Amino acid sequence: MKAFLILEDGTVFEGRSIGSDREVISEIVFNTSMTGYLEVLTDPSYAGQAVVMTYPLIGNYGICHEDMESSKPWPDGYIVRELSKVPSNFRSEDTIQHFLVKNHIPGICGIDTRALTKILREKGTMNGMITTREYENPMELSGRIKAYRAAGLVEKTSCREAYVIEPAGEAGSKAKPSLKNVALLDLGAKRNIARSLAKRGCRVTVYPCHTSAEEILASHPDGIMLSNGPGDPKENVEIIKEIRKLYDSDIPIFAICLGHQLMALATGGDTFKLKYGHRGGNHPVKDLETGRVYISSQNHGYAVDESSLDPGIAVPAFVNVNDGTNEGLKYIGKNIFTVQYHPEACPGPRDSDYLFDRFLQMMEVNG
Repeated sequence: MKAFLILEDGTVFEGRSIGSDREVISEIVFNTSMTGYLEVLTDPSYAGQAVVMTYPLIGNYGICHEDMESSKPWPDGYIVRELSKVPSNFRSEDTIQHFLVKNHIPGICGIDTRALTKILREKGTMNGMITTREYENPMELSGRIKAYRAAGLVEKTSCREAYVIEPAGEAGSKAKPSLKNVALLDLGAKRNIARSLAKRGCRVTVYPCHTSAEEILASHPDGIMLSNGPGDPKENVEIIKEIRKLYDSDIPIFAICLGHQLMALATGGDTFKLKYGHRGGNHPVKDLETGRVYISSQNHGYAVDESSLDPGIAVPAFVNVNDGTNEGLKYIGKNIFTVQYHPEACPGPRDSDYLFDRFLQMMEVNG
């Protein structure tokens, strides 16, 4: 079946329909990862977006449900150059085509994804429509497509009730006794954040995004984790107020991605939207204290504005080597550090998982 991607500027790509045949309008973003398409599909940070995979062949190792980063996929749509219909992998349990159909996600294959990516890089991220309907004058849809705005995404992707993940040892070893109790505020969290803490012996209590600071602090956690998540950070006005209360406590805090942005907003900083964002597994970030450069996994469309920071509250700790944007903050006089990228990886690289060890050390010193 034919399918079309119609961008808000009137550009039309024709391909073949994959997944659901329902029509959808969404923000079109691109990811440069060569592997990890299932982790991308199940990352809650992609809620409200349709994802373009720049790597030309997707689906060749199938679907392994154990690798999912949440219980379901979140993108509004999926756009690829070529879709493998016959996966080759002893772990494969499904095809990506059936996975998309089962989860009602529309998509399109057979288009020039490199040309599409160039448009998004040159003009910036824009909205688009994925449809199987052949419109006579696609330009007439421009206003409708431009008008699309996603809202309430953090609430949509967060858990509904608090739950506990018990500590676990490394593969092949017995579970470790609980070393530290960590409160994880779920803003659209990937599963590997909690797993990364649990395998280090932490007992992790995962809280819904609307949980009050008072409830979290009343549980006397040894540390607080603020997760990744989707959407414009400035929309989360009430959550930002609660994070400010967490900042005012003396409990060690580690924040990732959206959590990093919300902590900056809670302490008087500002954020801005990037032209086309950082999404992929090959982004270099520099540790400003050591000068060492790490290759990181990233997925975000907004960044913290360093010029808005009060140097008496927070100072830059990491910088993006490609474009100089902020990738992390160290908070003055507080046991708080935040990063824009994903140290929990999934998919990799795993250069930055040492940050979880740093968080444990902070809790040890604080205890």
